[in-house]
Amino acid sequence: MKIQVPIFALIIILSGALLNSCSETRIAGDSDEISGNKPMSKSGSIVVKITDSPFPIDLIKEANVVITKIEVFKTNEKDSVPVITLTEKPDTFNLVNLRNGITKEMVKTELPIGSYSRIRMYTGDAVVILKDGRKFSLKIPSGPQTGIKISIDSPVLVVSGLTTELLLDFDLEKSFIVQGNPDTPAGIKGFHFQPVVRAVNNSKAGTLAGTVKNDSLKALANAKVWLKKDTIVASAFANANGTYALIGIPAGTYVAFATHTGYDTVSVNNVKIVSANQTTLNFTLKAKKK
Repeated sequence: MKIQVPIFALIIILSGALLNSCSETRIAGDSDEISGNKPMSKSGSIVVKITDSPFPIDLIKEANVVITKIEVFKTNEKDSVPVITLTEKPDTFNLVNLRNGITKEMVKTELPIGSYSRIRMYTGDAVVILKDGRKFSLKIPSGPQTGIKISIDSPVLVVSGLTTELLLDFDLEKSFIVQGNPDTPAGIKGFHFQPVVRAVNNSKAGTLAGTVKNDSLKALANAKVWLKKDTIVASAFANANGTYALIGIPAGTYVAFATHTGYDTVSVNNVKIVSANQTTLNFTLKAKKK
């Protein structure tokens, strides 16, 4: 039997510095002065945040991941070209505390203006702690040496005075393979880890959020919600209040699903996700007939 394992995501917010807010509009990188104003900066700022689409945390107490280094590549640059390092300070994140759109800032630094189409993330150890107290050390293949390389489908632009966002969605449902019987903590013997990551230009993406309840309006904690086109794009588990959120969804039209143990699965067609907007969708599930 296969466990429904969660998703975590790293959110990278690329923020252009807002300089000379009252000055005349200028082309990025132009070094001439206009009307006595100082030249525009040739860099913007980058804020790196981490988040986790919710775990089915009835079995999980902690999920600690160490991120040791993050690099970015300008568009059309190869690995042989010097890359830009955003951070080399190792930090540990407990993903269980980062659920349903909650984020934690990892680093904030300056970044030259331009187009960025790839990122490379280096990881140390990850440790999953079950509620029965057992710990599992998870090694990411080549994580500390070569890092995990992720292409961005639509390159992000860092420019002065504007903000763009990049979401890295680390799909643990596909990346973590549970060894043993996942129905109980005692049945879990370990994990195999093969990272699967998608990159979304968040300035062109939206959010799906809402609640999952039964027909008596009782919140269904740990109900699973997912979006699908040809394949599943993203999924989440509702929290104790029945609230869920799927962030970084590319604009488009999807089919949304919700399910919970003991309830029929509900699907909704033609769910529209709009760039830089939130779509609200509340689910009501009916108990399966005995």
